[in-house]
Amino acid sequence: MSMVQGLKSGPERKTGCRRLFWVLLLMAVPALVYAGSGERIAEWLGARGLSPQLVVLLVSMLPVVELRGAVPIGNNLFGLPLWQTLLLAIGGNMLPIFLVVLLLEKAVEWLGHIAVFRRFFDWLFQRTRKRSGVIERFEFWGLVIFVGIPLPMTGAWTGSVAAVLLGMSYFRALLGIFLGVLMAAVIVTALSLLKWWGVAIAVVLISIIFFQQFISARRRSGKFRTGAQ
Repeated sequence: MSMVQGLKSGPERKTGCRRLFWVLLLMAVPALVYAGSGERIAEWLGARGLSPQLVVLLVSMLPVVELRGAVPIGNNLFGLPLWQTLLLAIGGNMLPIFLVVLLLEKAVEWLGHIAVFRRFFDWLFQRTRKRSGVIERFEFWGLVIFVGIPLPMTGAWTGSVAAVLLGMSYFRALLGIFLGVLMAAVIVTALSLLKWWGVAIAVVLISIIFFQQFISARRRSGKFRTGAQ
């Protein structure tokens, strides 16, 4: 059994409604955090002569910051056209994910026997498992929501690790992450352009998506119990 397979058994699943409440309550806070950290990185890169387009692309590729930090930079710091900002941020956010999903398990197998790398992978997987309950519960759409909602320790990078841990196929994982990145683009763009109106719109959209998935899960659970009886 590989190291990744040994860590795929998930922790106890928490209640989705409680998580949704905190998601909706705190959704606006991390957008400001990502924007602040992203702007500092962008200013550092810009001071070294990089073009605004390249800065947005590079920032969107970074773990933690990702698209959610790059969109405010393109819109507010550099004043790039919205279509250009979104194209660069979405593309940059997805570029490293192709390799992460493809090579992570192989990298663990190749490097896991080295103590320092094994400790790193243990830490990475345990940390990811603690935050990926929604993916375990709702699978594909859970991955979309996990990547798309701009909260700390969510996003495409963490979602790709969770998808590998849960054994999703390569193309299914990429599709879920891509849809999540698109969701994040809508939310962060709304927040950066529409301010509190953007927050309201994002809350409504996420509520509809989550409610639909919650009802579907309850229906499947009800059918299962009925069949068992």
